[in-house]
Amino acid sequence: MAKDQSTAFFGHPVGLSSLFATEMWERFSYYGMRALLVLFLTATFANGGFEMAELDAFTIYGIFTGLVYVTPILGGMLADKVLGQRKTIYIGGMAMAIGQFMLAASAMADAGDLELRKTLLFSGLGILIMGNGFFKPNISTMVGELYDNNDPRKDGGFTIFYMGINLGAFISPLVAGYLGEQIAWEYGFMSAGVGMLIGTTWFLIRSHTLGSIGMPPGVKNGRVRLIIQDWIGIVIYVIVLVGLILGLILGWSSVSETIRTWLIRILATGATAYLLLSIFRGTNGKTEWSRVAVIMVLAVFNIFFWSGFEQAGTTFNVFARDNTQRMIGNWEIPATWFQSVNAIFIVLFAPLFSILWLKLDKKKLNPNTPMKFAWGMIMLSLGFVIMAFAYTRSTSGSADGGILLVSPLWLVMVFMLHTFGELCLSPIGLSMVTKLSPPKLVSTMMGVWMGSFAAGNFVASQMKAISIKLEAALGQEVQVFWLIAIQSAVIALILVALSPWLKKMMMGIK
Repeated sequence: MAKDQSTAFFGHPVGLSSLFATEMWERFSYYGMRALLVLFLTATFANGGFEMAELDAFTIYGIFTGLVYVTPILGGMLADKVLGQRKTIYIGGMAMAIGQFMLAASAMADAGDLELRKTLLFSGLGILIMGNGFFKPNISTMVGELYDNNDPRKDGGFTIFYMGINLGAFISPLVAGYLGEQIAWEYGFMSAGVGMLIGTTWFLIRSHTLGSIGMPPGVKNGRVRLIIQDWIGIVIYVIVLVGLILGLILGWSSVSETIRTWLIRILATGATAYLLLSIFRGTNGKTEWSRVAVIMVLAVFNIFFWSGFEQAGTTFNVFARDNTQRMIGNWEIPATWFQSVNAIFIVLFAPLFSILWLKLDKKKLNPNTPMKFAWGMIMLSLGFVIMAFAYTRSTSGSADGGILLVSPLWLVMVFMLHTFGELCLSPIGLSMVTKLSPPKLVSTMMGVWMGSFAAGNFVASQMKAISIKLEAALGQEVQVFWLIAIQSAVIALILVALSPWLKKMMMGIK
């Protein structure tokens, strides 16, 4: 079926504007909460936090941000087989708003009732995880559906969509971060919940611009809106999802550690087996299998990229709070505001990268997808080299042996290089999945791709602990930033070497 070729949104289909704004508000919600999470968990009881140790807070952050990218596998499969992309997006949006408000409730609850606060905290995080799983893969899939596979605008379309992601990510730490860090934690989480409601409402109002894209399986072509039966099903899904998470959190503490471990193993094994079976049944012929293999290989490299990039919410966040000069006169810049730096660079540079790929394509110099990934890893490595020098300067530059607060420009430079790396890798990866996936498995493979983000986020949360263990084993200092810089450089070289082989396996898809 021919795709919409109208050029009502910067030369792209008009439906892109609807998805752009919806994702912008969803990312406002997510990144506002993410900027606050580690600081909220490590804050003292007197300041409304949970007084957790830094490494414990990093682990919770890593589990949360990891599972946020695992559940899209479920959301992708449900969309492909049962619900369609639109219904899953509404379910996810409503659930995430509820999750944010529960985090706000955990901050507002009686400080003396720690068990209630923990129940609200983990229930809110769990509902956010599941809601994101319904939302995230399906809105990206719908962007891909606006274009034919070899439409030269497709990479540019995903880059513009990526601007929407990062516009929300830029605004949210400034708003939610300020409200949570400077006024009260609950106001930050509440603002994130309101942002999610705005995004879901916008998607509803503008759904007609998408034509029949994302409608439930079996719906006749021509229908562009959901009907009352669809909405009843959506509400039931949200109620069941919230109820399941609450039941799981309340019942988890009463189960023995052994049973918990086996339950996790059984669920992980069953989910992996079902996923592999779905891919096996939905993939046919040498060409499709070759392209699926490319997605799988690049997903592994994607893990390494995000294991470095996602230091933004952990070690970088703590560095901004403890090692960075944040005073301007009598006013202190909130540490969470540094979480906006990457996003504003995305908004500034994404259009240039979008134009760059088109210009290079016309001159037949456009790098293939694996080479773009390699450039992303090189930029990541360079950023960590600078970060390593900044950390060394801060920890060894004070005359009395204490911390020397360094210029915020160090962090700004690191975020700029990491932004260049992200633009070489992340929107290109999303576009690649929609191009290479078998037609019946687009959302499922998008879920797999999100799963590589999950692994990367969890590994990111453990990199500081890994460096500490290496330091103990080697008997000498192992700085986490140098560790990631070297790792990223090695991965970049491997990608360069594999690039010709992976390009061949893409079977003509650029």
